[in-house]
Amino acid sequence: MDERVPVAGRLRRPGWKDPRLLIGLLLIAVAIVGVSGIVGAADRTTPHYVAHATLTPGMVLEADDLVVAHVRVGEGPYLPAEGADVVEPWGQVVTRVVDEGELVPAAALASPDDFDGRPVAVVTTSPVAADVRRGSLVDVWVTQAKGDSEAQSSLVGEGLVVADVERDEGAFGAGGGETVYVVVPRTGLETFLEALAADGEVSVVGLAGGQ
Repeated sequence: MDERVPVAGRLRRPGWKDPRLLIGLLLIAVAIVGVSGIVGAADRTTPHYVAHATLTPGMVLEADDLVVAHVRVGEGPYLPAEGADVVEPWGQVVTRVVDEGELVPAAALASPDDFDGRPVAVVTTSPVAADVRRGSLVDVWVTQAKGDSEAQSSLVGEGLVVADVERDEGAFGAGGGETVYVVVPRTGLETFLEALAADGEVSVVGLAGGQ
């Protein structure tokens, strides 16, 4: 009886011309290109200016006031740090509060001639609250005693932005003496200065929710 045993063929390494190998390599290449494109799109950042510390109205920008951060934002309201049409912001005046670490909006800057506010030093009679700092909103009050009548308090500045605070460590024992720099609109500057010049006690009061 003639029994024939089938012989298994040997597996051969595919050659470079094998279509299965070429298709496999093509699929790998497509996958690599696709993943690279997705990663590149997700990591597309552009350099923009960020406030190094809190910026307040009236500040004239210097190089140390801003840092550059690479962020994912498109063309919009923020100040770019690079580009063909970018103009360096040094010498521009801040027109509103920009918190530390915040992207700087282009609309928050103006030329010195276009800025309406003026920083005024207010020496207080009573201590200033500890949470009043650069960027806070405050009211300024003057209290006067007229003759034998009771003291009368007048609001001379409302919702003013604090540009800076100089604290006197001994002020709480001496009953005040701290200096708060507030930004006053030019139209009301004369009246504000006249009120401060009157003989009376000056108080700077922070507003709730005003940083």
